[in-house]
Amino acid sequence: MSEAPQILLSHHLKKLRLPTFLRDYDKVARQCASEGVDHTGYLARLTELELIDRERRMIERRIRLAKFPAVKSLDSFDFKAIPELNKMLVLSLARSEYVDRHENIIALGPSGTGKTHIALGLGLAACQKGISVGFTTASALVHELMEARDEKSLLRYKKKLAKYRLLIVDELGFVPLSKTGAELLFEVFSERYESGSTIITSNLPFDEWTETFGSERLTGALLDRLTHHVHILEMNGESYRLTQSRSKTHPK
Repeated sequence: MSEAPQILLSHHLKKLRLPTFLRDYDKVARQCASEGVDHTGYLARLTELELIDRERRMIERRIRLAKFPAVKSLDSFDFKAIPELNKMLVLSLARSEYVDRHENIIALGPSGTGKTHIALGLGLAACQKGISVGFTTASALVHELMEARDEKSLLRYKKKLAKYRLLIVDELGFVPLSKTGAELLFEVFSERYESGSTIITSNLPFDEWTETFGSERLTGALLDRLTHHVHILEMNGESYRLTQSRSKTHPK
């Protein structure tokens, strides 16, 4: 009979989805008893542990749903390698307040200068602030859009994209787009105008985006929307991936 209350408590905590309560209630009870903490203090400790654990699980879930190719933080970015990059602006953007204002971020610079790392770092920071994030490359996004159009599920796929408060589109400009692909991508960006935030990385300056979209009219309309509320990160400089490779090959 003495085990019945404990079994019943475990059952209730599982039903209530309080895994931290279930795991720690006995240990915390012993700690509180030894410290002379009353029942209110005991419950306060347990609820705090549950909340901390729940927030951690929610962040992990948002990171998983974002489908980042790698989890990278801004802490590991070498700002000294790209002196033209405005570090204070990047750190300010890491507060993710631009998402509430439906503003965009565009990182421009040659390959290997860390644009994807910055985008991933800002995406991670947004996940930690409770923001839903989606990550894709421009070519993968266009492929998915064209596939959805062919399967007559384009509207459903666009609704899925619209649920992301922050959409990260990496490597825009690496591959020229077909007319249909360019138009579909334009629609996605246009539909997010003043309703969601987008981070775009590109190896091309704005005046060369026509090479990707194949139409000056379409490119002009796209840039008009994207740059209305935008933070531009200039990331010009030598590839630090190449620099790191050289330092490993020819150490000092």
